[in-house]
Amino acid sequence: MTANTPVLVRHEAKYVIPAGLVAPIRRHIAPFCRPDPHGKSDPPSYTIITLQLDGPGFPLHRAKKEERLNRFKLRVRTYDGQDSPVFLEVKRKFGSVVVKSRARINRRDWGEHLLRDTRVRLPFASDKEYVAFLTFLRLARQIQAEPVVRIRYVRESYFGVGEDYARVSFDRHLEYQPAEDWDLLGEGRKWIVMDDSLTQNKLEPWSGVILELKTTGDAPRWMSDLTKEFDLVRDGNCKYSTAVSCETLFRGTVGAPAYAAVLQDY
Repeated sequence: MTANTPVLVRHEAKYVIPAGLVAPIRRHIAPFCRPDPHGKSDPPSYTIITLQLDGPGFPLHRAKKEERLNRFKLRVRTYDGQDSPVFLEVKRKFGSVVVKSRARINRRDWGEHLLRDTRVRLPFASDKEYVAFLTFLRLARQIQAEPVVRIRYVRESYFGVGEDYARVSFDRHLEYQPAEDWDLLGEGRKWIVMDDSLTQNKLEPWSGVILELKTTGDAPRWMSDLTKEFDLVRDGNCKYSTAVSCETLFRGTVGAPAYAAVLQDY
């Protein structure tokens, strides 16, 4: 399956690790993985920018904090530069299974009008991608979705060799900014660091890297060996809820977002 697959069903495991573990883990997986072809330079990396949407009262954030078994997130994602396409994503979680659908559109077609105009028509590569687009619109309209935060980070990514789908990624340089409009890149505005020990709720005095292991079936042996070799402990790190919680810590200050008051009793 490729990065453009409209619907992907998988299992995910996340770990917050110190930066010093990245190189040893990279060496450990080298015989079993190849670099993500979308990555640039060495190691293979690219920048991800995500505009997170939520409804009044932040039902999607609350669903995560309450660890509801059936929940979803709405994401508008782009990569690297100004000319990159935009992906409208619905990421659902049913127990331990993650189902992600995405629809690709041109950057010039993105805007608030997509959620407001019931007559919008766009070309898609397949019927499944069109269904993914309609699903995104239906859910966004259902919860009266609005922009909440932009999240930006650098991803280093690898794919398992000879596997249907096995992926290892390292996310670092995590930043966010409150979003009061539908702009994707947030250029010229302050980005706030969200990978320090306080934000990630860690006692260790280091900035964490998020390691993700993803498969569509049982984890391959080399992936299981990896978790044992480095004594990895799973951490349900959610970048969106981390950003919202971080903002909530600073409510009452000049820079507090409008939604901080909504969360003050949560």
